[in-house]
Order: sequence, then structure tokens, then C-alpha cells
Amino acid sequence: MRLLKVATCNLNQWAMDFENNLRNIKESITRAKEAGAIIRIGPELEIPGYGCEDHFLEQDTVTHSWECLKDLLLGDWTEGILCSIGMPIMQDSVRYNCQVFCLNRRIIMIRPKMCLANDGNYREFRWFSSWTLKDHLVDFHLPDTITEALSQESVPFGFGYIQFLDAALAAETCEELFTADAPRIGLAFNGVEIFTNASGSHHQLRKLNLRMDAMKNATRFCGGVYIYSNHQGCDGGRLYYDGCSCVAINGDVVAQGSQFSLKDVEVLLAQLDLDAVSSYRGSISSFREQASRKSKISFVKVPHKLCQTFNLRTLPSSPVKIRYHVPEEEIAFGPSCWLWDYLRRSGASGFLLPLSGGADSSSVAAIVGCMCQLVVKDIRNGDEQVKADAIRIGHYKNGDFPTDSKEFAKRVFYTVYMGTENSSDATRNQAKNLAEEIGSWHLDVAIDSVVSSFLSLFQTLTGKRPLYKVDGGSNVENLGLQNIQARVRMVLAFMLASLLPWVHNKPGFFLVLGSSNVDEGLRGYLTKYDCSSADINPIGSVSKQDLRSFLRWAAVHLGFSSLADIEAAPPTAELEPIRSNYNQLDEVDMGMTYEELSVYGRLRKIFRCGPVSMFQNLCHKWCGRLTPSEVAEKVKHFFKYYSINRHKMTVLTPSYHAESYSPEDNRFDLRQFLYNSRWPYQFRKIDELTKELDRDSTALLPGSIRRGEDVVSDSGNGSGMGVVVAGSKNPKAGL
Repeated sequence: MRLLKVATCNLNQWAMDFENNLRNIKESITRAKEAGAIIRIGPELEIPGYGCEDHFLEQDTVTHSWECLKDLLLGDWTEGILCSIGMPIMQDSVRYNCQVFCLNRRIIMIRPKMCLANDGNYREFRWFSSWTLKDHLVDFHLPDTITEALSQESVPFGFGYIQFLDAALAAETCEELFTADAPRIGLAFNGVEIFTNASGSHHQLRKLNLRMDAMKNATRFCGGVYIYSNHQGCDGGRLYYDGCSCVAINGDVVAQGSQFSLKDVEVLLAQLDLDAVSSYRGSISSFREQASRKSKISFVKVPHKLCQTFNLRTLPSSPVKIRYHVPEEEIAFGPSCWLWDYLRRSGASGFLLPLSGGADSSSVAAIVGCMCQLVVKDIRNGDEQVKADAIRIGHYKNGDFPTDSKEFAKRVFYTVYMGTENSSDATRNQAKNLAEEIGSWHLDVAIDSVVSSFLSLFQTLTGKRPLYKVDGGSNVENLGLQNIQARVRMVLAFMLASLLPWVHNKPGFFLVLGSSNVDEGLRGYLTKYDCSSADINPIGSVSKQDLRSFLRWAAVHLGFSSLADIEAAPPTAELEPIRSNYNQLDEVDMGMTYEELSVYGRLRKIFRCGPVSMFQNLCHKWCGRLTPSEVAEKVKHFFKYYSINRHKMTVLTPSYHAESYSPEDNRFDLRQFLYNSRWPYQFRKIDELTKELDRDSTALLPGSIRRGEDVVSDSGNGSGMGVVVAGSKNPKAGL
């Protein structure tokens, strides 16, 4: 046996905080060495942090990264352990995303990234270039300060591997795990047994299995050891990096780190038998044949042994069952950890949430309650960093610290119900009950006098006073009256957030939390500069359907039982008067259901459908349930209001990224915000197709399904996407 002990880690880095990042790197190396590991792998760009964005264009960022690396090499951090350190490097005036391999206070190789991530939330081509020379290594001259400190002038730079006396090791970086022509294939044919991957992979609902499957398959098809490291936490932006560092060998995962955690440093260890890799590869005839015809890849010789020989005290790690969180747990834990990082790093003293008693704001409140539970749990488990942060934020004195999540919530979480004459007793009581269960400092305030003052001022200026539609007013008046209420709530929320700390003799300020969901953003069903406008929003990229499932889960698993009643209530904005024959409902206002919105959102973003292709797709998926004319009406209705309201996405509150069809305008969904909302060319094409299809559509409709009937579910649509179709009996729907 050739036994090898390796360490990988989840690190909670903060973009541009070199001091914090270097401290975490040192701590991870120390723990790895104390555990007897011979290899330590860190995440991508771990020295400056992955999310530096345009700071990568600054020479300072590269210079400070070298300074931190010099600090590591001048100490004994790399003595007796091979360390992979991620940082940006300039080579011949070109900036590369690199892994720097260090051993015994020397740099032995620098591996630049070859396949850059440049879709979704990633923009690596904006800051880096991909390395394209695959046939040889170049000689990289180290900066003068490094040369003077280490007495080392140059180092091999490029694509290749490191040949030790008893093993061969090579690197991949993040995206290279998922590429079709992955670097590891040719490296495996050249005898490389150990692959490292430094990653900066963010959380997205239901995504982890793709990453884990990729790692298992990477070693199942080619054999070998795969050591994966990732960031974990909010490093200053909308993304939450979800850790889950792991080690795999020959298709089996033998170690898996946490996906969601408040820890700054988590080190994962595994003991591996490299002879098992040789044996596995030798048993696959196709691998042997392809390896015998391999193209040679450059390598660096290092006269150093990594492995131990067989002994009874050292046992190879056994396969483990991969841990996957259900989506409801992901919604609870991911945004909770993101909020904690944001709170402790922002200098704020807590959160303030306008709590309406509806599903969305109640989801946000439950997530903050979950955060408080995680903080207390980690303190009980001995995490001194979490304890220190909690003492500082909660303003504990005389050696006190949080021991109860409700007591901690009382110190850091403020909720306010801002009711009007249009608010119901049901939502007021739901907000009050939930606040008591979580432990927040809760306020109940009526804002009718403020709204009335605005209306009186308007009447003084214009001589007119608007009326609600149910009282005989026009659509314009009705909308204006709703917007006044919504915007007053936003102004009051920010006023309370800035002054309540002063009232309670606390320093700093409160962060205002928003609570609009991804479907409302997609449709534009929100008032610009209402309570959707906040400092941050933990659910802005979560669908209404997922939030309702989360509420049912949280009522049981988080102990907030009032959430069950909140989830069961029909969604309503409560901005119009309640009458015996009228009650405002979200889905009636929108002219579409939340289920339909999820379908439109996925087709628009994930399947890249414009109006015509969306119509064609839905004609197939909803065949037999709706006529082509009815499908056309729904598609045109969606695109009309999507385009009218797209401008709202330019001021959307920074939101936790969780969903693959998010309309977030900052970087994920880049589109114009001024549209011709009539879509004349596209809608005309839909009309032409509809005329052709309607001639034959009657024969496709079962007699029992007619226009305007109840919800029909179709999960066999061939796309892996559940489609829900809902006709509405309300005359406003679809208009």
C-alpha cells in the first residue's frame, strides 16, 4: 500500500480582506499539519477572495496576494506539507487565476486556470485570461520581493503535473471539473493519480447533486483521487458559497464537509490508498489501451515522498453516504448563514423587517429565527468566533453570551407590522404570533394618518382626491392609492432602522430586510420603492411554491407553528379595501398563478425562450388542456407585464441567489429595461401560428376540460420540469 493522508477545507473568506483570509489559510494549514496530512488544498483565489470582481483589475490586488504568499513561505506553514494556494498572478502582462503549489518554503509549480467560468453569475473573462499552452511549461520569473525573501528566482508555470518520488499530482480549478474535454483525462493517461480542485462554487437550490456526481464520475471513469475545496459563506455579494469540500477515489466519496455552516474554517481529512488507483485503472481494458497511446504532458520532478507504507495504525477511509439537504432545508440554512455573515461584517446591530403576516415576510422572519438558532447551537458546540461575533452584535456584557435563540433574537431582530384600514385582523395576529415564537422585538403601528396626510396634500395641490376601484375609482386611482401605502411603509422602515438603535441605546444601525420573491420580481408584481426596497433580501431568488413548502417545513422543524396558518392563507397584498363581495388576491391581480409564473420563468431563462418559442413549447406541454388561442393569450399577457415592469429589476434589492431563473439585473439576467411591451413582431407571429393551430385544436380537447376550469397538473412534459396549468374563473385573469 501507498497510504496518503490529505486535507481539504471550506474557508469563509471575505473579498479584499487579506488579513482575515490569510488568518483562515494559516488556521487550515495548522489543523491539517496537526492531523498528519501531507497535502492541503484550499479554495479558488483564497488569498484575495473569489468575489473581488473589478478589484482583480487593480495591481494592488495581485501585489497584496504575493505579499500574503511570502508571509506563508517565510514561516513554517509549508514545512512538510504540500499546499495549494489560490491567487491572481500576472505573467507577461496577462492576468491568470492560479493555483500555487508550495512545499518546504519553496514554490514548486504554478498552474493557471485553462477553462474560465463565464456564464450565470460568473464573469471570469472580464478579469482573467485562460491559459492555452498545453504542450509545455514556461519559466516564470518571480517578483523581486519573493526572490529576495526565498532565494528563488523562477518556477515552472503552465499546464502540467508534479511527479513526486512515489506519486503524481495535478490540479484542476472549479469549472474544469465540468468541461467536456477535462484536463484530468489526459493527465490520468500520463499516470497522474491525485487531482486537486480549488473551487468557488455558489449555492443554488437542488444543485449539489450535479457537483457530487461530477466528482464521482471524474474518478469512476479514469480512476484516481479527487480532492475538492470550496469557499463557504458570503464573501461580500449576492452569492453564498456552499462549501461541501470532499474527497473521492475511484468513484466513491470517502469524505464530505458541511454545505451550510457558520464556521470560518472547516478542515476535512481522508486517508487514501494510491495502489487502489493503480489496481482500478489496470482492471479497465479501455483505459489501458487509451493510456498506451497518450500524448505526453510536461511535468515537474520533486525529490520528495508523499506516501507511507502499510501499517496497522493507518486505515484507508471508507466510502460515505453523500448528505443532501431537501430544498426546504436549503432555504432555511443557506440564507441564514448568508445573513449572519452579512450582519457580522456590516457593522450593523441587527435586522429590521416589515412583517405583514403574509407568506413572504414570514419566510424572511423564519430564516432570521433559524439564523439565531444556528448561532446558539454553534456557541454550545464551542465555536469561539461565532461566540465573539454574537457577543459584539448582541451587546452582551460581564461575560454573558447567547444561550437561548429567542433571547438572542430579541437583541438583534426587530419586526414591525404597519397596518392600514385595509389590513385584516388575521394578518395582524399572524405577525404578532410569529414574532412571539421567534422572539423578535415586535411593533404594531397604524400608518393611516400618514397615508391620509399624503392624500390631503395631493388634494390641496390638485383639487382632486383619488378613490379605490371598489368605491368607483379608476384603475389609475386604485393603483396610486396602493402605491402610497406601500411606499410609506418603505420610508418608515428605513426611519426605524436608523433610529431604533438610538432609542434602545445601541450603537450602529439596523439592516432593513426585503421580502419579495423571485416570481413577483419576474412579473413585476411589486411597487417600485416599497417594502421590496431594502438593504438585502434573503428570498429574492426563491419561488413562491418553494417558499410555501418551506413554511410548512419550518412550522414543524424550526418550531414556528404559526407558519402553518400563514401558509394556508391565500396570498394578498391587503392594499385595497375589504368588502363583503371583494377581497384582493395576488393571483387575481396578476392575471396568472404563481405556478404558471414558475413555468414562464424557467422557459424564459433556463430554456432561453422568447415569446414565440415559449408559445410553441406550451402548446406542446398544455396540449389537450388549453387551445392554442388560450396559450397565446397567457404567453402574451406574461410578456406584456414582464416587459412593462422590467425597469423595476434595475433597483431590485440585492438578494441571495438561489434560483436558476432569477430575473436579477445586476449580473445574472442581463437584459434591457425599456421594451416595446406590445412585442408587435413576435405577437403577430404567435397570432399567425394560432390561426393555423386552432383549426385542428378542437379535436385535441377532452370534453371534460374546458376553458376556465380548475388546476390541471402535467409532470410528463419531457423537460424534467413540472408544469402546472391554471385557468381562472375571475374575469380579470388573463386581461
